[in-house]
Amino acid sequence: FFAISGILPKEEAIQKIKAAIQKSYAAKGDAVIQKNFEAVDKTIENLTQIDYSKDVIGILETEKSVTDNAPDFVKNVLAKILSFDGDELPVSAFPVDGTYPVGTTQYEKRNIADKAPVWDADLCSQCGKCFLICPHAAIRCKVYDKEELAKAPSNFKHVAPIGKEFDKEKEAYTLQVSVEDCTGCNLCVEYCPISSKADPKHKAINMQEQLPLKETEIKNWDFFLSLPEIDRSRVNKNTVKGTQLLQPLFEFSGACSGCGETPYVKLLSQLYGDRMIVANATGCSSIYGANLPTTPWTENNEGFGPAWANSLFEDNAEFGLGIKMAYDKKAEIAAGIMLKYQDVIGEALVYEIMHADQSNEAGIKKQRDNIRELRRRIDRINTFETQQLFVLAEHLVKKSHWIVGGDGWAYDIGFGGLDHVLSTGENVNIIVLDTEVYSNTGGQKSKSTPVGASAKFSVNGKENSKKDMALQAIAHGSAYVAQIALGANDAHAVKTIQEAEAFPGTSLVIAYSHCIAHGYDMSHGAEHQVNAVKSGYWPLFRYNPLKPKGERFSLDSKESSLPLKDFLYNETRFSSLIRQNADHAAELLVSAENGVAKRWERLLALKDL
Repeated sequence: FFAISGILPKEEAIQKIKAAIQKSYAAKGDAVIQKNFEAVDKTIENLTQIDYSKDVIGILETEKSVTDNAPDFVKNVLAKILSFDGDELPVSAFPVDGTYPVGTTQYEKRNIADKAPVWDADLCSQCGKCFLICPHAAIRCKVYDKEELAKAPSNFKHVAPIGKEFDKEKEAYTLQVSVEDCTGCNLCVEYCPISSKADPKHKAINMQEQLPLKETEIKNWDFFLSLPEIDRSRVNKNTVKGTQLLQPLFEFSGACSGCGETPYVKLLSQLYGDRMIVANATGCSSIYGANLPTTPWTENNEGFGPAWANSLFEDNAEFGLGIKMAYDKKAEIAAGIMLKYQDVIGEALVYEIMHADQSNEAGIKKQRDNIRELRRRIDRINTFETQQLFVLAEHLVKKSHWIVGGDGWAYDIGFGGLDHVLSTGENVNIIVLDTEVYSNTGGQKSKSTPVGASAKFSVNGKENSKKDMALQAIAHGSAYVAQIALGANDAHAVKTIQEAEAFPGTSLVIAYSHCIAHGYDMSHGAEHQVNAVKSGYWPLFRYNPLKPKGERFSLDSKESSLPLKDFLYNETRFSSLIRQNADHAAELLVSAENGVAKRWERLLALKDL
């Protein structure tokens, strides 16, 4: 630009640019610098002048910010904010009590993927892995009555469902992609285990250009959503395939493309979402969880969905515990009033509510039916206490309490509170989405950051080891403690999460979450999780203090079968140090290897105990 505009002579302009490149890329080596020099040298000779004099100046037409079927509030308020016209909204347009509707991300179609997944119905084994790993719930599946297909678009794909629990003659199975909500991360294709024998590169799901698919797949997605959700009591929640037939109540978040955290959150919403209470620490999960104007947490067709709240960074564990204790108190008050009025309500109904088995989906459904009947019976009794019972009766349905956050909260700023909650034995579940760095605030090191990793405040490689929070939690002796990696062993992750939730006390699940801060193509996130486990870097285990002696600690991954450096140096957070200071990198690698070996020894000792 300086050369063409005559501000500087051509050669002087080029030399200034090259000097800046030399300074900026000095640490990256001469090869990188020479490539940049070559690009500069070829720039001017490849410039082409474009004549705009005949073009008419106009206004660029963009796609609608929300869909046509969006509610009025979404169209009139949220759409304006999404279009950067929020300053035009009068105060009167906003809700007087500050509440916003949930599930509004479904109306915000970002269309950011140039390629989207396409299902090969004939090749698919219906394993559920592609939509389990999908960070944005843009892939879903359903089993439904074939009669529903009478209204289907002409190219709506379906096959017979696989599994003895399904009726192949009367039911159909469809895997459907929302191409407008897909971010094009490619994780689903990389994670798909089924390849064509004729062409190993062709899988049961494959990326294709989005634009030619768009019009057709919008119609297919809309029809897919109109199909009824499966009866939850039919689903085998102990399998990956079974869980993925359940409706996600966390969808289309604004998380990074290929995010390693959101698949865990989405899975929790599938398993427990219609009765889930979430206390969310500030961090990535609070930002993509409540990134107004639109909200990814949603509700099912019956109006049930997660109750979600975000407190301060440092007190999320206490916040979640307080919510649990408040819910328990409300249930206690409701039970007391109900017992007082049992002669009017009916002793049989009161007994059924008080002694309900709510350990499975059928039991939860039955209890909800009982609560509806209870409300019907007391609706005609006009006293303060019955009115109070009418409101509080919902607390007699079992809730699933979750405390959610990242490693910055759990290992660092909020650890004191988390440690206190672990000591109480209260029936709350904690899941730590461990990216091993402060991801949301720009990649600063945390106490979860491993030795040798480069992060802000440790750009030359972290000198000391990662805090072993799992062993600290096990030391309490009363908490369920586990470490999982969804991309490495999805069946183990599904099983562990359900064990933790069923545990009648405090549970802590530490979940390996790949992240853009690790420095590699996120489409390979699951592969990196596999290698983290194979190298011994991230062992999988479960500790259940209620099991008999000799069975309390389960080491669920094998001893290292991959050299640690083969895992570490495929990630920029570790490999960048080699270019900066190879000798120091070698020292830290030895330290990391010793740390992995010592941790494995400790885990084996726990297993023996």
